[in-house]
Amino acid sequence: MYKKFIKRFFDFLISLLIILFLVPLFIILYILVKMDSKGDFFFFQERLGYKGRVFKVFKIRTMTDKVRVADREILKGDAEVTRMGTILRRLKVDELPQIINIFKGDMSFVGPRPCLPNQITEFNEHGKQRILVTPGLTGLAQTNGNIYLTWEERWKYDRYYVENLSFFLDIKIVFKTVLIVLLGEQKFLKKPNV
Repeated sequence: MYKKFIKRFFDFLISLLIILFLVPLFIILYILVKMDSKGDFFFFQERLGYKGRVFKVFKIRTMTDKVRVADREILKGDAEVTRMGTILRRLKVDELPQIINIFKGDMSFVGPRPCLPNQITEFNEHGKQRILVTPGLTGLAQTNGNIYLTWEERWKYDRYYVENLSFFLDIKIVFKTVLIVLLGEQKFLKKPNV
């Protein structure tokens, strides 16, 4: 019941309220991002969704506007990240426009992070499970190491999430995400035990 109906109802209702609440913040961020560097405010990228459906994810641009390889991992201190982008990434604010994706139904608040479409060819048995649920703004892998994990390690967490999806697991992930935003990712790094 939670997986099929209640989760989507919460996603829709909460995302609508957050969008209305965030409009003034987006106006301020728009001004700051445009003052810091040239380029568009939003950054759009194709991602793999539920059952392999491709959709465009919304983000605030945090990097210079030069053309780059889409699947390159961006680590702390990357020279192409703007000054404002560094702050937005640290606070995870660059991901906030994905509330629009949640409202539309492309994403959920909690679930495996949506990957690039071509990555489906690299999935192992754990990775194949991740597209059996709607991708999320945050997930189990993101609260247990995120970009510091290998893809195989992330996929183990994603499979665990898919097989154990529940209201209480979602609440635990949301709570830990808030702690990571407040205290920093480094305090929560660990290897998977799933």
